[in-house]
Amino acid sequence: MQLTNKDIITKIHLIISVCIVVPVSFFYGFNQSSQFDIHLDTIDEHNFFKAIMGLYLGFSTLWILGVFKANYLKIALVTNMIFMLGLGFGRLLSLTLDGVPTFGYQFGTFAELFLGFYGLWALLSHHTTTNT
Repeated sequence: MQLTNKDIITKIHLIISVCIVVPVSFFYGFNQSSQFDIHLDTIDEHNFFKAIMGLYLGFSTLWILGVFKANYLKIALVTNMIFMLGLGFGRLLSLTLDGVPTFGYQFGTFAELFLGFYGLWALLSHHTTTNT
């Protein structure tokens, strides 16, 4: 598979997202307190975080498909943009209403907003170049 500069620019944030979201999903699913200030007490809380893990892994699978299969690229770009901007803006809301979280979550806010806006740019660039 030969990658062009356009492919790299359009898809690099999907690869970065997968490299971050997959490990984070496993921490959320199996060992929250090792990396985050999260301590689960009930089965429902454990169930919730395992569901989040599954959601993260499901989206990561779609993003990988978008990297390697052209017919999945647009949906991968759209879902990555919504996923990242949704997390980023949710964290901004929490920052405003709840206060300043640990450094990992502060960095996550910046990274999610960056990847989300990069995804929006890639989507708009990809859409205009493929439809003209």
